Amino acid sequence: MGTLESITSRPLLLLIAGVKGAIGSTMVLASHIMRRQPEMITSYLTTTALWSDNGAAAPVHVAGWDVSQQSMSKTLALHRVVPESLWRKDRDYLDDIQLAPAPKTGLSVSAQVDQLLDDIDVFRKTWPDAQPVMINLLPACSECGCATGAIDEMDGGRFPDLAYARAAIQAGIPVVNFTPNDLDDPALVTAAAEKGLPLVGRDGKTGQTYFKVVLASALKARQLRVDGWYSLNILGNADGRNLMDPDCARGKLANKTELLDDVLGYQVGEAYGESAHKVHIDYYPPRGDAKEAWDVIDIKGLFGLPMSIRVNLQGRDSILAAPMALDLARWVLLLQAVGRGGAVPELGFFFKKPEGETPATTYEDQLRELRKLEAFCREKLAT
Repeated sequence: MGTLESITSRPLLLLIAGVKGAIGSTMVLASHIMRRQPEMITSYLTTTALWSDNGAAAPVHVAGWDVSQQSMSKTLALHRVVPESLWRKDRDYLDDIQLAPAPKTGLSVSAQVDQLLDDIDVFRKTWPDAQPVMINLLPACSECGCATGAIDEMDGGRFPDLAYARAAIQAGIPVVNFTPNDLDDPALVTAAAEKGLPLVGRDGKTGQTYFKVVLASALKARQLRVDGWYSLNILGNADGRNLMDPDCARGKLANKTELLDDVLGYQVGEAYGESAHKVHIDYYPPRGDAKEAWDVIDIKGLFGLPMSIRVNLQGRDSILAAPMALDLARWVLLLQAVGRGGAVPELGFFFKKPEGETPATTYEDQLRELRKLEAFCREKLAT
């Protein structure tokens, strides 16, 4: 099992599916900068105190897959998440990162898994001392999670997430599913649990939804009745463009919408006989990765008298998401070390739709579960 220090001092190997997306490329840059200026990154990670008593960062290597063939430097320039002045001098390093082409559509799921296993073997040989974690950052998919029957022989292009997750579990690697895509494949979940490999997700709770949980939890604690909640997201990156496809957006919108009722314990709008929780996502190219979120919250207090709250978040999508994915990579390594496999509902703090039975819903309860999980890991590693 090892000690906490023996785990946290070893290098980390992030195997990223969708590595040239906005979040993936931001993680690549953050992992590199963390080596020479750790305080620029580790001060924004919630796991810094857990990962190392003195806050120093273990080396992080990155490999992965993408359909794009352009260089990493061109990818960073395209996404415009991080100013070029911060990565220009690292261009050569960034363009030499070991990446592999994503499995082609048309191949069966099993054939895609075989290709990914070969790639994983190459990556591991390159960094034999590193601890690998699979990070799923693929775009929202219209069919992912809807597979039934003999999945192995189905077209892997319909269910790309499953191939990456299956390859990782087969290779003994924990999985972080940061996407809204469902990996609810019974055979996969069972295999992960039996091997003691965490399979955690889904749908990272980065900006608007994070603050929605905080505010809803506070309103619930004060017994202020939420009568309606209108949310608008304006996003101009590739994720925003992809979510203009109703089929791709369906899962993400459901995750965002269902979460509020789960926190409050009742359906918002039940007095009207229909949901009064509205969530919209609009692709607006001028915003790029700098998304904007508007919330109008109608509440009722004493005597049923109405009040209203307005919230405007001007965030940066990948700047919020990348440190969360790094945090989760650290968490699953610790959980793997103590033999905690399968779904981990205690990590619900990080997700809109956490996998596992009876995950905590309110902000306070999610923090409590996270602290209990930390104590559990420390205790197991100390014995």
